[in-house]
Amino acid sequence: MLSFNPSEVRIPNSHFIGGIAVDGGTGIDVKRPSDNQSYASVPNATPDLVDQAVENAYRAFKESGWADLSPRDRAKAMKRWANLIENDVNTLAQLESVGSTRPISAAVNWDVPFCAEGIRFYAEYADKCGGEVIPTQSDHLGMTITEPLGVVGAIAPWNFPLVMASWKVAPAIAAGNAVVLKPSEMTPFSVVRLAELAVEAGIPPGIFNVIQGDGLVGDTLARHPMISKVTFTGSTHTGALVMTACAQSGTKPVTLELGGKSPQLVFDDIKDIDKVARRIAGAITTNSGQVCVAGSRLLVQSGVAEQLIELISSVFEEQIAQSTWQDQATLSPIISAKEVDRIDSVVRKTVEEGANLYTGGCPLETADFSAFYKPTILTDVDMSMGAVRNEIFGPVLCVETFETDDDALSLASHPSYGLSAGVHTADLNRAMRMVKSLDAGTVWVNRYGRSWDFAIPTGGFKSSGIGKDLGRQAYEANRRVKSVLIDFSE
Repeated sequence: MLSFNPSEVRIPNSHFIGGIAVDGGTGIDVKRPSDNQSYASVPNATPDLVDQAVENAYRAFKESGWADLSPRDRAKAMKRWANLIENDVNTLAQLESVGSTRPISAAVNWDVPFCAEGIRFYAEYADKCGGEVIPTQSDHLGMTITEPLGVVGAIAPWNFPLVMASWKVAPAIAAGNAVVLKPSEMTPFSVVRLAELAVEAGIPPGIFNVIQGDGLVGDTLARHPMISKVTFTGSTHTGALVMTACAQSGTKPVTLELGGKSPQLVFDDIKDIDKVARRIAGAITTNSGQVCVAGSRLLVQSGVAEQLIELISSVFEEQIAQSTWQDQATLSPIISAKEVDRIDSVVRKTVEEGANLYTGGCPLETADFSAFYKPTILTDVDMSMGAVRNEIFGPVLCVETFETDDDALSLASHPSYGLSAGVHTADLNRAMRMVKSLDAGTVWVNRYGRSWDFAIPTGGFKSSGIGKDLGRQAYEANRRVKSVLIDFSE
């Protein structure tokens, strides 16, 4: 049994600077999404405390020797860290689950192992990415060498706290940098335990720091002159603010993984419609649609539309809405009561605009609290409607039908977003035409969602972001390139 008592979980409610827990700042009340109960407070860092964290990280970068270690030695420490994370799965999973939208079964079986394996991947990458020799005249040697940037500022979202933190922290630390991470103030605690385990693994104190607080703390971190790069995952609106803060405080590189309104294109040649229905449903019910790559727009060829929608609706009915600390839970709560109201407002307004409410469309009452939203299908929609045009971040699927491949591509195009897309077809030629034509940073064919292939980068086009998380690209984005030209003619 994975179920646990949420009141028995030890909460590490502090900053983590220089290898130790640090108090400081007025408290922010933190509520459990499953029942809306306050269960802890987290200190909201002052600007002076942000300074302390960044200066400590910079000192560790300069003096600890981490950046000067051979890549293999950095890798050994990071592998020990990954092993400690796996061994600490029960503690980490309960911390993750109690105050976030992640059910305990998902945290144990996916979030914690995925976090550990991502760290292990970048540990192995550290000695496999370097400079190159450049062709030049015969009595010269041209080459590039790479170096760590310094201190990386990382701002992580609330929807997958451990996983998203690892995407930011692992490539930066493997590349020899120090990191100051600001988690969301709504899900602030599991990453503190992550940082404790880094020190236990032998990563020098100060290389991985956690600073707690609200959006103003994130803004202060992004503007700090000793921060060499900022990596952020969150909404497109907030990403623009982060980018502005970096530009206004002296230009520095940014990696931004932002919002999406991702289409799933289903053609009438699919071989197993039940399997496709489950795949489509999972792409919007996973974490209750609180996923940047959620497959929130279903574009289905008209010949199979009615049957597919009916099957998806049946899968929705199988979801079990329970508190995240109960091991039978399969439907995640919405992060806050305010977000439940916002999602419901978008759905109701879209119905007023002419959409048909096929199923769902209301908060889902549980024994504890109406923290859940019933998985919803809207049909008869178009891009002029709010639920189709805007990222909802909830379990709401908007359905449109098409006749031809060109129709499908026309409907798939979004004026702002280009994060991901799914294509479901038995025709390889059609699949490749779609892959080439879709304006999305990731296209999945006959599947939907990320795998354990950390070598595949993720990131969007247009307003869905800049740069890539995961893959070689994420590692290289945490190194700077220095050009060298040696004249040995004399």
